[in-house]
Amino acid sequence: MPPPLFTSTYYTLHANRIEQGETYAEALSAAHLRSNYGETIREDRDPATEWKLAEDVPPGPMYTSDHPLVDALFNLARQEAHRNVEPDGTLRTGAKWSGVWTRDVSYSALLAMAIHDPAAVMASLRSKVRRGRIVQDTGTGGAWPVSSDRTTWVLAAWEVYRVTGDRDWLEEVFPTVRDTLTDDAKTLPDPRTGLYRGESSFLDWREQTYPRWMDSADIYESLCLGTNAVHYRAHDILVRMGQELGRSTGDTAEVAATIKQAMNDRLWLLDKGYYGQFLYGRDELLVSPRFEALGEALCVLFGIADSEQAASIMERSPHTPFGVSCIYPQIPDMPPYHNNAIWPFVQAYWNWAAARTGNGAALEHGLGALYRTAALALSNYENLVCENGGIVGTEVNSHRMLWSIAGNLAMAYRVFLGMEFRADGLYFHPTVPRSFAGKRTLSGFRYRGATLDITVHGHGRRIRTVTIDGDPAEMAFIGGGATGHHVIDIQLDNHDLPYRTITEVRNQSSLPTLWAGRVGDVLQWTRVLGASHYHVYRNGELLADTTDNRFRVTLGTFASYQVAAVDEFGHEAFASEPVAITPVVHVYQAEAYAPASGFPSENYTGKGFIRLSLHENREIDFSIEVPAAGTYLLDVRFANGSGPINTDNKCAIRSLTVNGNYAGAVVFPQRGAGDWSNWGHTNAHRVTLREGPNTVRLYFADWNHNMDGEVNVALLDYLRLTKA
Repeated sequence: MPPPLFTSTYYTLHANRIEQGETYAEALSAAHLRSNYGETIREDRDPATEWKLAEDVPPGPMYTSDHPLVDALFNLARQEAHRNVEPDGTLRTGAKWSGVWTRDVSYSALLAMAIHDPAAVMASLRSKVRRGRIVQDTGTGGAWPVSSDRTTWVLAAWEVYRVTGDRDWLEEVFPTVRDTLTDDAKTLPDPRTGLYRGESSFLDWREQTYPRWMDSADIYESLCLGTNAVHYRAHDILVRMGQELGRSTGDTAEVAATIKQAMNDRLWLLDKGYYGQFLYGRDELLVSPRFEALGEALCVLFGIADSEQAASIMERSPHTPFGVSCIYPQIPDMPPYHNNAIWPFVQAYWNWAAARTGNGAALEHGLGALYRTAALALSNYENLVCENGGIVGTEVNSHRMLWSIAGNLAMAYRVFLGMEFRADGLYFHPTVPRSFAGKRTLSGFRYRGATLDITVHGHGRRIRTVTIDGDPAEMAFIGGGATGHHVIDIQLDNHDLPYRTITEVRNQSSLPTLWAGRVGDVLQWTRVLGASHYHVYRNGELLADTTDNRFRVTLGTFASYQVAAVDEFGHEAFASEPVAITPVVHVYQAEAYAPASGFPSENYTGKGFIRLSLHENREIDFSIEVPAAGTYLLDVRFANGSGPINTDNKCAIRSLTVNGNYAGAVVFPQRGAGDWSNWGHTNAHRVTLREGPNTVRLYFADWNHNMDGEVNVALLDYLRLTKA
């Protein structure tokens, strides 16, 4: 494993290689690196590999320190941030990608863009509101609610308010946040766990982070770490917005508390010391023990993890040589993008969380990872190959990526200066590891009605002294109502950060996902090369640990079995597709309850199917009889050819009531553009039925609007009940 970039050694910067050179102090001398806000950050004979600060970058806060490379990279990020402002005032996603993406701009805003350019963030957020609701980015199965991390918008909107103190902005965004969370509350909660459904936040290329057997309906039902962290924080923020405005937010605080408790009850892995990636399966879900970097960092930053858990996350999470990978271990035979990759913006959140917990080793490792990338590439790229930290070989990439730019800026704002914006003012909690000791100054920083010059001396995380305009102060704080020019001088205590331990690992992949099936009362599965043993799960609980490839099961009652291979290092692969024992199944053909459609389709069962749209069959009542009262799994066989599996925004949604009681949303994701003969099953609901007649209603409600707004179409083959 190479030594960290910014400790005792220095790597001269060349486009295609890294050469170990002088000591860190020597390398940062003016003879080797000249930032000076415009000169090259490295000496290289090829002009194409040099960077100079452009003359058209508008005036802004200037960051200077005893570390010229860091200063130059701050200026590079400042220049690239300026390049990403479009003529309409919104923030471009990256050099190759125009337009505003909800999650991209929101994660960028929380990191640094709300500090750096709040006006551009406000314009961008306004562009992502329709029907008074937040827009979900295009994604798996036709976007929302399969993808449900649009509530990252809430984090950004609140940060803009905390930075600017703009009450008109708060009045503007409050109803959007409230109404979006109200729609989510009708569509996303899993009633048995209290967690919210939807694929992993930002990890929206399904093969890159999910087992291949999972389709879009399965992904909708997954309960993911990062996504739930965002939903928790969004609810927490709505409560705080309501308090600021004197508005009622109903039971929002209770919803937030439920999500937080459920995350700690269902996703915390005591044996690993960090949270699991997600709960997945069908009906009965099991936790994936994979590490997921962004979700872990958000749990630290949002206070979902307590102080002991936060320290454990930083110490025990896997740190690969070139940074923290999005997930760990990797999925085999998958090109680098989300899998087998390091994303600078995720690394920035990790570094921020490391500073929050006071883990100097994690912070130094992360700062080296972040700065090395930008310095070698001379731009803020979106993602890197985990094995070598380079940009060559990634599946999709772009330079000048907004959230990578924000991650670079955040190291100065959030870490070295420790800026924390609250409604009442700006607090400073600097965190500086020993290898970055020295003097650093942010001058000309505009904060509401004031202009600030902030200087931090030394290293550590405890403040020894602070002066404001030359006078001693009890705390490093500027009130939100301050005006004029103020000078803040902070002296740290020069003590090392309290935690110095991290878990350094080489990059590894887990074993492949195996296939399992049942013959009579024997569950069988394919052997996996490299497996030391297999975990057998029944209804989401570990049932057996075996070296065999067969296991006898009990027939006669409903059960769901999965098998996962475990390698010699203890890494568990994704579990197999569930093998369900379903002794009692009832099927009700849809064409018996509404006129059969003449829409062209094949491979349906029975005598036909029906079509749902905003104009056809907006309400359908299934009058069904069951021979025995009890709990049943209810789902629907459907087709949706409105778009491809991996993009677009035409997921169909309907509401479900059983005997007059609301049961939740039924989700009909896209299954292939123009492919109306590709049938699958929706998410399943656990419903209680009485013996004899029951009424099941599918209907379109106001909260069932998808992100397209016009096309909300599905074909229904039959309704299915499975006795659970």
